[in-house]
Amino acid sequence: MDMLHDGDIDVAPLSGKRVAILGYGNQGRAQALNLKDSGVNVVVGLRGASGSANTAEEAGLEVGLIEDAVASADIVMFLAPDEVLGSIYREVEARIRYGAAIGFSHGLAIHFGFIRPRTDLDVFLVAPKGPGSALRSLFQQRRGMVGLWAIAHDASGHARELALAYGKAIGCARAGLIASTFAEECEADLFNEQAVVWGAVPEILIAGFETLVEGGIAPEVAFLECVGELKLIAELIEQRGIAGMREAISNTAKLGAVLGGPRIVDDSIRAKMREVLAEVRSGKFAQELKAEADAGYPLLEKARAEASGKTVEQAFRALKDAEPRP
Repeated sequence: MDMLHDGDIDVAPLSGKRVAILGYGNQGRAQALNLKDSGVNVVVGLRGASGSANTAEEAGLEVGLIEDAVASADIVMFLAPDEVLGSIYREVEARIRYGAAIGFSHGLAIHFGFIRPRTDLDVFLVAPKGPGSALRSLFQQRRGMVGLWAIAHDASGHARELALAYGKAIGCARAGLIASTFAEECEADLFNEQAVVWGAVPEILIAGFETLVEGGIAPEVAFLECVGELKLIAELIEQRGIAGMREAISNTAKLGAVLGGPRIVDDSIRAKMREVLAEVRSGKFAQELKAEADAGYPLLEKARAEASGKTVEQAFRALKDAEPRP
C-alpha cells in the first residue's frame, strides 16, 4: 500500500493557483471551506438560479456563475452529482483554460466515459472516503479523512504533485492518501454502495426488525436490537478491526455470530455480490444511473416515499420522541 501523509507532500503546486469548485453539496461545501482555510484561492461555481449561492457566501466563500468560475480557474473540481457531470463538462469545456487541470472525487464520470476531457488537461482524482460533513468536521478538529488519489491524464507532467497538494489542502493527507486508479476507486465505491454498507446493510437491518415484529416483539425493542446497536459495532470495528470487535463482545454474542452469520451470508449471497461487481464493471449501473436521471428519478422518488412509511421508521420516531429534552 502506497500511503502518503502531510509531511510527505509539498503544497507548493497549489501556490498561486485558483480552484473552481463546481457544486455546493456534500463534498463541494466541505472541500471549498477546507481549501479556503488552507489559504487556497477558491471560488464556488453555481448556476444563476442556485439556492446555494447565499449559503456559500454566508460561509465566506467567493461565488460566481459556473462559466465565469471555470474561466478564472487553474483547477476545476467537478463535485456535482455524477449523473450531471457530463452535461456540465460539455457546457463549460470551451471556458476551461488551456493546460488547466480538472479534478474529481469519484471516478465514475471519467471511467465510464460521461466525460472525455481535452488532451491538454491534467485529470486527477482525490476521493475522501467518507461524507463531506465528516471531512469538514475532522478538518476543523485538525484531523483528517483517508482519501484515494489517482491520475487519469498527465498533460503537464506535474499532475501527481498537484493531486497530492490538493489532497493535503482538504485535509486527507492528515490521515493518509492512498494511490489508486479511477477504475479501482469507482468500481469499489459503486460495489460497496450496492452490495455492502449502503445497500445490503440497511436491508438486513430492516429484515431483522420486521422478523422480530412479526414474531411478537415490540417495535421499539426490535429497533433497539436490530438497528440501534449498529453504531456500537461500527465503533468497535473502527477501534479494533473485525477480529478485535469479536473479542470485545460476550461469549453468547460470539457464538451467535459464529452460528448465525454464515447462515445469512452464504454462498448464494456471495454469488449475488459477484453479480453486482460484474454489473458495475460492465457499465450497466452507470447507464442505469444516467437513465434514472433522464427520467426524473422515478425509482428514487418511489423509494423515498416507501421508506418514510415503514414500521421501522415509526419505531425510530417513537424512540426519538421519548428521549428527554435538554
